[in-house]
Amino acid sequence: MTPDLTDLAVTIDPRQAIGIPLALVGAVFLSLGAQFQHRGVTKVEAKTAEITGGLNPRQLMLLLSRPSWVFGTLMLGLAIVFQLSSLAFAPIIMVQPLGAVALVITSILNARVTRVPVNRASKIAIAMCVGGVGLFVTVAAFTAVDKPVTDANLLTILVVLGVVLALFGAAFVFLRTRFKAIFYIIGAGVLYGFVATLAKVIINRTQNGNFEWLTLACVAGLLLAAALGAYFVQTAYASGPPDLVIAGLTVIDPLIAVGIGIVVLGEVEQAPAWASAAFILAGVVAIGGVFLLARYHPLATD
Repeated sequence: MTPDLTDLAVTIDPRQAIGIPLALVGAVFLSLGAQFQHRGVTKVEAKTAEITGGLNPRQLMLLLSRPSWVFGTLMLGLAIVFQLSSLAFAPIIMVQPLGAVALVITSILNARVTRVPVNRASKIAIAMCVGGVGLFVTVAAFTAVDKPVTDANLLTILVVLGVVLALFGAAFVFLRTRFKAIFYIIGAGVLYGFVATLAKVIINRTQNGNFEWLTLACVAGLLLAAALGAYFVQTAYASGPPDLVIAGLTVIDPLIAVGIGIVVLGEVEQAPAWASAAFILAGVVAIGGVFLLARYHPLATD
């Protein structure tokens, strides 16, 4: 019996398709914002001595006086607006990983600004980041089933976020003088993964008129995760190039966001066994690319 090819076709809802260009525009603003913010942080670092153990309150205030940092913050603000807009139209699994485009753009921009070409190892690392995320999302797109977020699911996500915030907060308080840029990059990526997930939940619940205490708890969790993640990003700029920071965000962020859907929501319970192996492989390749970039990027520091 000949299979009906229409059953195998992958269709995209026209409304969901609107989210794709919005996410791509957001990726461009993310890249520009990272470049300008990095410039502002490095100037403050040079003016106030080396940053160790995170930015202090005085350094944070000095950032507000740097036009490049302020402009970069405005660019990142626009990136957030476009990202949230894309989430209002399309699932996280479709638009969130498109941020990986920002890694390529940032690498090109940073190479031109610093006049330091991207070396071979860094190109391989970038390819691993983009390719790993691409494979992860492709497998998820064909095997995952979109499921509603129940109150029980949402409570689980919030509890896990609380544990994550506590662990990162404690690690920062007691071990921050030992941390390298990679810790802040990974931390920010994990936290922003929760931010994207909670943002999508808040948007959906608001659209459905379901704005109550649990939604307010999501807003509070989102703001806490976004604030700590933003602080980690600024500290990472002080000891790493902007494309390394963007690599961590655009790789770890979507992996966490999609991973929540897989682990908490059970969106791939019906997926074949090979999908699990593909998820693990893709995740290892993508995260391995981040560590490779951290080690071999020509502008990376210890």
